[in-house]
Amino acid sequence: MKFNVGTNDRLVRIIVGYNLIALAATSTIGWWGWIGVIPLLTGIFKYCPAYALFHFSTRPAEESAEKKEPPAEDHTPHGLPG
Repeated sequence: MKFNVGTNDRLVRIIVGYNLIALAATSTIGWWGWIGVIPLLTGIFKYCPAYALFHFSTRPAEESAEKKEPPAEDHTPHGLPG
């Protein structure tokens, strides 16, 4: 799974999700507040299926780029068949 939720986006999702769940649990708002589970989980797991569907990401380019291994070194002497 490729992460697609950046740091700021993640913090907002966790805070909003937590607050909606807390308000729903205390009956301050209606049952619809339990929808806060979605932003809370997407913030925790750093992955949003809706973002993936539209090939969108809020992660900076250097964070979202996969780390590539350097090419293997050739230890055979040059000029000799391999």
